[in-house]
Amino acid sequence: MGKRVLIVDDEKLIVKGIRFSLEQDGMEVDCAYDGEEALKLAEENAYDMILLDVMLPKYDGFEVCRSIREYSDVPVIMLTAKGEDMDKILGLEYGADDYITKPFNILEVKARIKAIMRRTGKRREEAEGGRIIAKGDMRIDCESRRVLIGEREINLTAKEFDLLELLATNPNKVYSRENLLNIVWGYEYPGDARTVDVHIRRLREKIETNPSDPKYVYTKWGVGYYFRG
Repeated sequence: MGKRVLIVDDEKLIVKGIRFSLEQDGMEVDCAYDGEEALKLAEENAYDMILLDVMLPKYDGFEVCRSIREYSDVPVIMLTAKGEDMDKILGLEYGADDYITKPFNILEVKARIKAIMRRTGKRREEAEGGRIIAKGDMRIDCESRRVLIGEREINLTAKEFDLLELLATNPNKVYSRENLLNIVWGYEYPGDARTVDVHIRRLREKIETNPSDPKYVYTKWGVGYYFRG
């Protein structure tokens, strides 16, 4: 079965162009032209990817992404006409997996989509063994991609889970920011090491009792991050 993609943008010509190109590759494509319509479709359907414009009527892309992240880890690529780094970081803060700055080349969009889908599919295959990682009160279920601390389930974004799973699967191994960026986001990702810092900080806020004195994800100063085994 072909992959299913939701495109959200109020510029109908952009939507039409992306839709045509993705359908040529055998993907099933739904379209929304404002934030409210996007949320409705995202709740009612199972998508393999969402392309989400930042500037939207009713709810902006950041609000839409944040709402989707409350119940889904579907990969989200933000489309933005703004090139400022803080806008890109802000998009990732809300749980986006990647961003593309307008104007863009449709071939670049398709390459990013396929790269993320490949990584997502590979992780799902690797998780089919039902592996569970336990550390103290934490349990990481790699198949269902759920994290429990005691009886409480922790709601992580896709990238936060990917970081935690990688670090916990390789305890005491220190990963540099560049390594994490390449492994979790992929070599095609144009972002920088600050993206990793943002995600580690948000991950700690969710899993650590005291994020400034962590007991799971540690910093090796001047080197990178590791999971204490």
